[in-house]
Formats: sequence, structure tokens, C-alpha cells
Amino acid sequence: MATLPVYRWRLAPDGLATRRQLRSLGLRPGGQDVAAQLERPRRRRGPLVAYLYRLDLAKPVRPMTPARCAALAKANTARRMCPSCGRDAGYVLPAHLGVCNTCA
Repeated sequence: MATLPVYRWRLAPDGLATRRQLRSLGLRPGGQDVAAQLERPRRRRGPLVAYLYRLDLAKPVRPMTPARCAALAKANTARRMCPSCGRDAGYVLPAHLGVCNTCA
């Protein structure tokens, strides 16, 4: 197994980007393997790691279809529904509570 090239923070060569950078450009990795690794050192813990992908192999982001938009709206509605009182809280319920602020 070949090892990935590792670059220090802010020293990656042109032509490589993280997932977030690809997304801001309207691209996605598109099934390609990780091309390199980016490490940001920290004082008392291990380094932060980000994977880099090649820009020339990246594909455009798939467009949002009406069905995907409806499924996303349904999922977000479910995250706002309080299981205790059954009302739409109007905000995403806190995970540590599991219920709306009124029921908590």
C-alpha cells in the first residue's frame, strides 16, 4: 500500500483541495481516491488532518431535484418535532435534551 504525501498547513501545492474547498467551487470528489493529506500541528494533541483531492478529477455537484428537496424538507421537519408534546418547535431540537425547551 502506497503512503499518501503529507503537507503542512497552508503548504499544499496547487491543484489539490479539501472537500469544503471543492464544494465552494461547485465540485465534489466524484469517487476519486484521496490524493494527499494535510496536517495542522497542535500543541498538546495529535495534528488535525484533512484529506486533499485532485481538482482535475473532481466532478460538478449534482443538481437538487424536486424529490431530493422534498425529502430534505421532510427530514428537517422531523428534527423539529417534539416527541413528548408532538408540536413543531420551530427550531431543531437540542440533541442533549431530545425534547423541546418547553417540555424540558
